[in-house]
Amino acid sequence: MYEPIRTKSVHTVAATTSPDFPHRSREEELDIQLAGHLAALLATTDELRALAPTADLDTAAERLSEQVARLRGGLPPVRCSASAGGRDRDAAGLHRRAHALAGRALVVAASRADTAAAILAAERMDAHAAAEPLADRELASH
Repeated sequence: MYEPIRTKSVHTVAATTSPDFPHRSREEELDIQLAGHLAALLATTDELRALAPTADLDTAAERLSEQVARLRGGLPPVRCSASAGGRDRDAAGLHRRAHALAGRALVVAASRADTAAAILAAERMDAHAAAEPLADRELASH
C-alpha cells in the first residue's frame, strides 16, 4: 500500500556527514540549561534588590553570578541595573517567580549532579518561599 522510506533522514545525514553540525553532550546541554535558569533567577533577584535591598539578596546575587560564570566557562552574566521605577512592583509575584526559577534550576542541577548549584537553588527556594507571605502582607498594608 505505502512504499517504505529508503533514504536516510536529513537529520541523520547532517549529523554524520557535516563537521559543522553541533555535537553537544548531554552534560553540555544541561550546563546551558542550568546557566539559563540561574541567569533568570539572578535577573529576578536583581529586580527584588531594586525594590527592597537586603544583605541576603546581595549575597544571593553574587553567588548566582559566580555560578552562571562557572557554567559559562568564566563568562560573567550580563546584568542590568534594575530600577525600582515606581514602588508598585509586586514583590510577592517576584518572589513566586524566583521560587519557580530556583525550583527549575534545582531539578537541572540535580540531574547533572552539580552539588554547588543544587544547594544554592534549594537555599533560594527556601528564602523566596519564606519571603513571599511577608511581601503579601506588606502589599496588603499599602
